[in-house]
This record gives sequence, structure tokens and C-alpha cells, in this order.
Amino acid sequence: MRKPGVLVVHNRYQQLGGEDTVVGTEVEVLRRNGHRVTEFVRDNSEIRGYNAVQRASLAVCTTWNHRAYHQLRELIRRERPMIAHCHNLVPLISPSAYYACRDEDVPVVQTLHNYRLRCPAGTMFRDGAACPGCCNSLALAVLRGCYRNSRVQTAAAAMMLATHRRLGTYYSLVDAYSTPSAFCAEQMAASGLPREKIVVRPNFLLRDAGARQASEDYVLFVGRICEEKGIRQLLGVFRRLGKIPLVVVGDGPMKAEAERAASANVLFAGALSAADTTARVKSARFLVFPSIGFETFGMTILEAAACGVATVGTRLGAIPELVQEGRTGLLFDPHDAEEFATKVCWAWEHPVSMNEMGAAARQMYLRRMTAEKGYSSLMRLYSSVSEDWDRSVTAGAVA
Repeated sequence: MRKPGVLVVHNRYQQLGGEDTVVGTEVEVLRRNGHRVTEFVRDNSEIRGYNAVQRASLAVCTTWNHRAYHQLRELIRRERPMIAHCHNLVPLISPSAYYACRDEDVPVVQTLHNYRLRCPAGTMFRDGAACPGCCNSLALAVLRGCYRNSRVQTAAAAMMLATHRRLGTYYSLVDAYSTPSAFCAEQMAASGLPREKIVVRPNFLLRDAGARQASEDYVLFVGRICEEKGIRQLLGVFRRLGKIPLVVVGDGPMKAEAERAASANVLFAGALSAADTTARVKSARFLVFPSIGFETFGMTILEAAACGVATVGTRLGAIPELVQEGRTGLLFDPHDAEEFATKVCWAWEHPVSMNEMGAAARQMYLRRMTAEKGYSSLMRLYSSVSEDWDRSVTAGAVA
């Protein structure tokens, strides 16, 4: 049986993050398994070279990018993929990608890495806390300047959402949505996406780092140093727990503030290579994941689980789907400093129990989130979409 050729459509971010990593992982696993992958990629670093007119046109291009539409149609005619897999389309590609695929008779899968189709900012986070979203009042999001604290940029994102909701783009031109967690699926269904089109398919790792053999005496945080990742709460708790050492791996807009506020038991290791980060994870007693926003998944938790390292994380968003209380880690209320401190203390004082939870976390990874499992889930999704597409084309021809 011929393996389907796949067109991957993605707008990279200026600062590479989890979404870009997941896209790269899926492209690599497809190629490793013999698929012909064609990539249509734009990069937000292009915006740095834009003149004033080009920057002003971004608001319109976010809703409909005429150039991207024609480029995609030409690419599809040349490469003839059997399926298109879209990821981030903002701001340089736009939902015009769906129309290009429709006009060239190619079915579309859209992975929802964030909450963009519900929230103009894509984060469902505002004023230092998780936000239920503005799906019924995009004007409110514009008034608040939810996207990058800019009313202009929020208005561009809101215009895209409002326009394509009215046109029925998200309902009729996307054949299936893929979300990394059940929490994300329910949030997106609540925004109006057809629930029957949403498939929960967890992220996976391309390579197995292997279980750790021993640990050292420190707790580890890995992630972007920013408000939504709970960095203030993290530093506040470890100031109280002055005898428990914390290593912080990562960079971000709050790094300088965090370094000034940190107590003596906190070490900032900076942004490390993937290999060095994995080494830090393997040596940690456990991982701490204090996010105060609605995470759609939690790649750091998965990477720790693959190493046999348990997580102490917040009871929020998709995190409880990865951290099972008392089995693969511990959970706490992100805004309850007392519970946060209590859980960290217990984990530190019970290394044998945490090692057992780490072993259980690795088993969870092996059952569900290896490269082999991830590839199988992709094939099931593509097969289902292709079969539905073939049936609809046949029905249209008969009619």
C-alpha cells in the first residue's frame, strides 16, 4: 500500500518553542517511515525586514494571505500530496491555506497546539491567571489588548476569527482537528468547533532518552521564564523552602526579574542544549511544573517521564492528564502556596516514593507516547480523514 504523501503547513515563531519542536518531530517520524513530506513553511523572523507598509498589511494578511493561497495551490499541483497537515497559520499564512487545499481537492488536518481558534491571544491567560476566554465577545479581547498587550494586534487576530467563523471556514474546510489533550479538545469544542471532528492525540518524543540510573540533590524547573509558567509562585515557595535546592533551566522575558528575586537556594542554569537539558532532568530528584495557565499538554513533563522522573505540577489544564496524583507525580493548586510547598516538601522527603512514581511515569510514556505510538496515531488520523474524504467526493460525483 502506498504511503500517503503529506503537505505540512506551518508558520514558525521568532523564538522557537514547543509547537515548532512538535512539528519537527512529526515531520521526522513521517520521513523515517517512508513518507514523502512537502513543507510549506513561513518564519516570523521575516517580519523584522518588513517596511512600514508591509507591517501595516499584516492585519489584513492574517485573515487572508493572497500570496500564500496561490503559492500553496502551485505547490500542491506540483507535489500532489494525499493530505495536508496544518499547524500554526498566524500571521504569515492565514486560513487561506484551507481554501487552497479545498480548491486542489486535498483533505485537511489541523493540529491545535494552542487556543488560537477560541482566544485571539492563543493562551487563555490574562492578568496573571487562566482566563475562560472571549469566544462570545471578541470585542472584549480587543478592548483588553489580550494579544501581546496590543489592541492593534489583538484586533487583527479577532478579525481573522470573526471573519472565518462567519464564513464557516473552521467548520466546513477542516476535515479533522487534532488536540494533544482531552482538556484542549473540550475547550475548543466549547468555542464552536464540531466535537465530532476533534481527535485527541498526545504529543510524542522522537527518541527515547532512557531511564535514569541515579539522581542528585536538586529539584528542576525547565521552561520559559515568564508569568504564565508560574515563575513568581515557584520562587516564592522555594524562598520558604530555603534548604531545598532548585535549578532553573530556560530563558524568557522575566529572567532578570527572577534572578533578582531568587533566594540563595535557586540556581539559574540558563538555556541549555537538548542534550544538556536531558542530563539535568535525569539527575534531578523530581521536576516541578508550576504553570498558572491552561497548558494544552506539557512537553517538559513528557520528557521527564521518559527519563523516569516524576513531576510535581499544577492541578490545571491538561497537566492532570499527564500527572496522576500519587502514581506518576503530585498535583497542587497553582494559587495555593501552602499546598505547593507541602507537596514539594513531601516529594523531597520521600525519594523512594518519587522514584517509584518516576518509574510509573516512564511506563505511561512507553505505553502511549513513543515515536512508534505517535506514528501509529498519525496514520489512524490520516486514514480516517482520507476515507471520509473519498466518501464525500464519491457522493458529490453521484449527486
